[in-house]
Amino acid sequence: MRFTVLFALLLLLFVAACQTITPEQQRAMDNQKCASFGFKRGTTAFSNCLLRLDLDRRADRRAQMQFNQPVFIYGPPYYGPGWW
Repeated sequence: MRFTVLFALLLLLFVAACQTITPEQQRAMDNQKCASFGFKRGTTAFSNCLLRLDLDRRADRRAQMQFNQPVFIYGPPYYGPGWW
């Protein structure tokens, strides 16, 4: 009995962790965040707020990708004129 309950809880946690946010949900959260900052919908300031949130999210993704990939340098070393 305990094993079944424990297994069900672990399965529930695993499924909950695999949930991803759809673009529509992300846009709704961004709209809510910019509105909570006091920006009015349809204004330039509101659009700039949405743009900044998107740019910050993209910069975070690029930063994560940069450190997760090894760096390889291909080719033999260059010992021609001016190498020193």
